[in-house]
Amino acid sequence: MASLTSSQASILARPSSRRCSPLPTDRHHVSLSPRDLLSSFPCLRAFSPSLRRLATRRPGGIISAHATEVSLVEKSVNTIRFLAIDAVEKAKSGHPGLPMGCAPMGHILFDEVMNYNPKNPYWFNRDRFILSAGHGCMLQYALLHLAGYDSVREQDLKNFRQWESRTPGHPENFETPGVEVTTGPLGQGIANAVGLALAEKHLAARFNKPDSQIVDHYTYAILGDGCQMEGIANEACSLAGHWGLGKLIAFYDDNHISIDGDTEIAFTENVETRFEGLGWHVIWVKNGNTGYDEIRAAIKEAKAVQDKPTLIKITTTIGYGSPNKANSYSVHGSALGEKEVDATRKNLGWPYGPFHVPEDVKSHWSRHVSEGAALETEWNAKFADYEKKYPQEAAELKSIVTVNLPTGWEKSLPTYTPESPADATRNLSQQCLNALAKVLPGFLGGSADLASSNMTLLKMFGDFQKNAPEERNLRFGVREHSMGAICNGITCHSPGLIPYCATFFVFTDYMRAAIRLSALSQAGVIYVMTHDSIGLGEDGPTHQPIEHVASFRAMPNILMLRPADGTETAGAYKVAVENRKRPSILALSRQKLPHLPGTSVEGVEKGGYVISDNSTGNRPDVILMGTGSELEIAAKAGEKLRGEGRAVRVVSLVSWELFDEQSEEYKESVLPSEVSARVSIEAGSTFGWEKMVGCKGKAIGVDSFGASAPADVLYKKFGLTVDAVVAAAKEVC
Repeated sequence: MASLTSSQASILARPSSRRCSPLPTDRHHVSLSPRDLLSSFPCLRAFSPSLRRLATRRPGGIISAHATEVSLVEKSVNTIRFLAIDAVEKAKSGHPGLPMGCAPMGHILFDEVMNYNPKNPYWFNRDRFILSAGHGCMLQYALLHLAGYDSVREQDLKNFRQWESRTPGHPENFETPGVEVTTGPLGQGIANAVGLALAEKHLAARFNKPDSQIVDHYTYAILGDGCQMEGIANEACSLAGHWGLGKLIAFYDDNHISIDGDTEIAFTENVETRFEGLGWHVIWVKNGNTGYDEIRAAIKEAKAVQDKPTLIKITTTIGYGSPNKANSYSVHGSALGEKEVDATRKNLGWPYGPFHVPEDVKSHWSRHVSEGAALETEWNAKFADYEKKYPQEAAELKSIVTVNLPTGWEKSLPTYTPESPADATRNLSQQCLNALAKVLPGFLGGSADLASSNMTLLKMFGDFQKNAPEERNLRFGVREHSMGAICNGITCHSPGLIPYCATFFVFTDYMRAAIRLSALSQAGVIYVMTHDSIGLGEDGPTHQPIEHVASFRAMPNILMLRPADGTETAGAYKVAVENRKRPSILALSRQKLPHLPGTSVEGVEKGGYVISDNSTGNRPDVILMGTGSELEIAAKAGEKLRGEGRAVRVVSLVSWELFDEQSEEYKESVLPSEVSARVSIEAGSTFGWEKMVGCKGKAIGVDSFGASAPADVLYKKFGLTVDAVVAAAKEVC
């Protein structure tokens, strides 16, 4: 008799779920169909012909009346599995286990449930699919390929994880049309899905009419045990339950395996009970390997629940079909190897070579091209009728779908003069936010329980809530990490949705992963970060950012803006709104600042510019540079030095990224290379300033943690003063 491998034996020995209540009939009942047994234990085939016969029957032993249909589904599911296996094997890199286990749910979603148009991946009313467990991306690529997306052809599958491939090692929305968001860091995707579902609910509430459901689509996500362990997932799913996002359906791939082994070593909580507590409807599909009808029934039940999101826990076998590696960590993150690929082909009865799609499977899936085009044509006709009845709403929705900003929107931003009352830039920011909300239909956002301190409330709107989804103030609670990821999802839903989110600048530490994915995903989220320096005062070093500005300047594809007054704050918002494919961070002050002569919106758009200068011939004696609250100090130091007969240029460097993008001629006109006498001042780390001041210049800043004291005391103690700048200028001249 053939023997069982240790991994196969562990399946037989384990309860059907260690994290759920035991089945009433048998505490150690194993929920495996005959087909599961034959797949996971090929040794049983040698002595159990009755088991083989049972494998052709539906649960309960009744032979299916749709045997041909079931056979084609199984063939399609195995096609998905082997496209993933073959791609990972060719690349000698990747994660085959999840695609092999999740192929049944993936097939049912893409082939039977979801509405989409493969030839127009950006059709507005499509259902959205998010693979939060992004390491299993070959599942998504295989599905896109079968469905007829031009972005994933056979050659793209063969180029998996290769240079300039459209099938990178984790899903990237900017590389592969059909991929909605960039996932990989676990938990981010399910939080993005919450943002996508929020966007659908919000737009439906604003634009649907009793006679026209013009916004009507679902958001589906697959997440795994790793996503469930990440705190961001719990944050986001808590909000999803609170908001009652009934069109969010998440599939939990419950396979009990993570990189280090069985999840029993670190993850034994009852996920179902937790999600029920979060306000979700929960369904458990016990046989995710071959229980196609169970999966279909679960989706049908989920769609019937409209007042809360649904978690469908689907118990699967990671690496399903692999006779020696299924249900083990070894199939999670590495290729099966040539011998095991051959063994898996034999085990699943797959006679085809690498990357082969059988003709009947290809023919079956080919209908999605025509069906998808018909769905979009039908929706376009529906929208044309809607446009005739509701022209104003249609125009607004169009602007959100196409990101056509209203003509002259920037004129709504407030203007300031040096005579305007001094104010904190966080307060000036609120004036800008409320001005923009009046003219930008897709503008919405909120704060992580700090709205009254960040000054981010939109005064003309109420709070987005379960029963008021048309409102535009988003209350994220103390959930900074998920706040950023949810805003990424909102941005990726429609290009004209412009979300902002806010907290204290130091708490970007809680949400840095989401901000980085904003930059990577080309998601133009606006991050409103107040209390930007030691200038916040008495709260002390736990709340005083030091290295934060420098760290975001080091991050690719993000704008780090630190405005000095009202005019620069308005300019920063103009830049942020216009940059739809890169996020912006606005670092704003708690303390009051004057409105400076010489600042301008146009200057902010260039990132760096001269605000005052008494030199001639582009040859000042010294150049003083500053950002934010310290630009005032640089300006006062310049006046003092001029009074002593010096030729002084004062430069605002509100955004290094924008300044770097200017022509060499322009940059030379602001910072002439022949002038080496340069001084910078910024209430943060001096790291990076050598780029601006050069080897002979001097950077004044804060390279230690702050302290608890009033702001004016801190500035004196840390040497952020006019006298310090003047002394430094004399030293370098």
